[in-house]
Amino acid sequence: MKRYLLATAAVLMTGTGAYAAGCPEVTVADAMGVAPGAYPQQFDLAEFQANANCTLTFQENPDIAEFNARIYGNGELPPLTERLPAEPLVVAPYEMIGSYGGVLDGMSNATESGTSDFMSVRHVNLIRFADDLTTLVPMVAKGYEWNDDFTQLTFTLRAGHKWSDGAPFTAADVVFWYNNLVMDPNIIESPRDLWLAGGEPMVVEALDDLTVRFTMAAPKPGFLAGMAADYTQPFQPVHFLGQFHPDINPDGNANAQALGFADGYEAINYYYGASDWKDVPSPILRDAARVPSLPAAVVPTLESFITVEDDTEHRYYVPNPYFFMVDTAGNQLPYINGMNELYVRDNEVRILKMLNGEIDYKTQNVNLPDAPTLLDGQEAGNYTIDLRPQISLPVIGFNLTPNDPVKFELFNNVEFRQAMSLAINRDEINSVAFFDLGAAIPAIGIDPAPDFVTEEQRNTNIAYDPAAAAAGLDALGVVDANGDGWRDLPGGGELIFNIQFSTQGISATEVELVAQNWRDIGVNATVKEVTSDEYRAAQSANELDVVTWRFGRPLASVGSDPQVFTVPFGGYFDVRTGMLYDQWNQTGGAQGIEPPEWTKEMAAAVLEWQAQAPGSDAYNTMGTALVQMMLDAQPLISLVQAPGPVYHSNNLQNFRAPNTWSYEYYWHLPYRPTQWSLTE
Repeated sequence: MKRYLLATAAVLMTGTGAYAAGCPEVTVADAMGVAPGAYPQQFDLAEFQANANCTLTFQENPDIAEFNARIYGNGELPPLTERLPAEPLVVAPYEMIGSYGGVLDGMSNATESGTSDFMSVRHVNLIRFADDLTTLVPMVAKGYEWNDDFTQLTFTLRAGHKWSDGAPFTAADVVFWYNNLVMDPNIIESPRDLWLAGGEPMVVEALDDLTVRFTMAAPKPGFLAGMAADYTQPFQPVHFLGQFHPDINPDGNANAQALGFADGYEAINYYYGASDWKDVPSPILRDAARVPSLPAAVVPTLESFITVEDDTEHRYYVPNPYFFMVDTAGNQLPYINGMNELYVRDNEVRILKMLNGEIDYKTQNVNLPDAPTLLDGQEAGNYTIDLRPQISLPVIGFNLTPNDPVKFELFNNVEFRQAMSLAINRDEINSVAFFDLGAAIPAIGIDPAPDFVTEEQRNTNIAYDPAAAAAGLDALGVVDANGDGWRDLPGGGELIFNIQFSTQGISATEVELVAQNWRDIGVNATVKEVTSDEYRAAQSANELDVVTWRFGRPLASVGSDPQVFTVPFGGYFDVRTGMLYDQWNQTGGAQGIEPPEWTKEMAAAVLEWQAQAPGSDAYNTMGTALVQMMLDAQPLISLVQAPGPVYHSNNLQNFRAPNTWSYEYYWHLPYRPTQWSLTE
């Protein structure tokens, strides 16, 4: 059956066809008798006016001209009606129509470390998940439509939508992002699997200024959900970046050289960062002295806020004067006057700032072991702590491609990985680290476990049996060969695991307990905390013996992106093992080490499964088999999944704590942070 999922629902006018003046200030808490729109908590303009029998008038932040003056490269502002799309997205706030004002104070670890929850406040996408984490809702796009076999996805855009510098946003910006950034190896070395179908590039084309179509070589029914949950913004300003791109503009290199760049690609990298990750260092941070000679300080955006300050200590944002959302009273969003993102590298300092009420919200890097301290300080600090279930779980594992040949053979033996898993006391971890609020679950790659995961699979690879673990190591020749009390490598070489970890991925308490469990069976292990940047660099360089982080994604993401079932089992920001296997795959065998057969079989199986209609018999049968392949291989060892704390100031209005403590739905994006407001 053809699937129509358009936000352009039919609008029923009143009998006279006339609109009353003044619209009711609809909120989620009080709909004021106005019928809901086609999608929860939002309306297209015509839809809202028809349902409310009114004509909406628009208001702007009284200080918006001042904020615009801080956006280097922007001209004077035209009237608000010329800045909004012809049909802006009308948002019903959760509790109240907000007031303009206030600065949102937040914290990240460093420029590219722990920034995601703050980034999600300003983030936009063509579509997003609603806060039920099930319903897909148009956002930048006005609507979307699948064909019958999920090989063509068509988006409709909003007429009159503009970038933050006032230039038109059109379908050409989507086409440019895909064809000239994602698929250009001069910009991005290789595209992520999310942007492929059946392992092949998509055809992305503009049918007209407001219509863009994605055509896929194989069915990919999970693509839309994967896009909604991802950090990527599938559009970039062709009017700005295209002026430097040699495939778009024959004068691209010359335009870049006139500004002091070597060529057009260097100019694009300067602004875009050679990545679809949005928190690469801005031009202001990269080379602030250069900015005055350039046409803009940062690349134009569709986000709710735009960067105007960026250094090693903080980043500051002002509202986008061309932002495309309004509330039901006609006020252009966002309400908040600015955002100040501090970089605080030390966890103890972060906790102190939260206790003192210096921060307005924080989710990422706030771990359950910190919760008792934070809960005790709620009244004094005028904040609230909410505990929310997590998606994904902490894991520990062994690098499948270590440089040492003896370790290589050992780590690639699944019996070794199983023995080291049996040595871990997950009940102790749950009690000591998580106050018995967590549960041991296996690392199957999909979280929460879908219905096709059997009861037996849900209880696999989580047993604690140190005697069996010791016997397994003995059988592999991992014994104390020199009598010093510690097990050695087969053949007699020293075996010691120097475990590096970052609190962004896993708590210190968990890692310390695992290390002690391994010591208890004679495996020497040390623990060292590092920054997330240091950890990722070492992991990417294949320098680690032991890997740690979080693992597992919701079905919506796994159904569109196979990476959790494909070596190295994650992207740059995730846990990864077997980097030389990945190198072999990425270079077609020219570099790296050929992966074992089980990794190839799993990679093929996930692509076949993704092409099935979700919920079908074939989909469920293949899904069960795919999970079993992961359990049998056990490339990563699961620990304990526990709730995560969400911190927010009591001065922050229209705030709802997320349904999950999770990066996987892009933190706060489903909960509409553009309608947050501050009372002080």
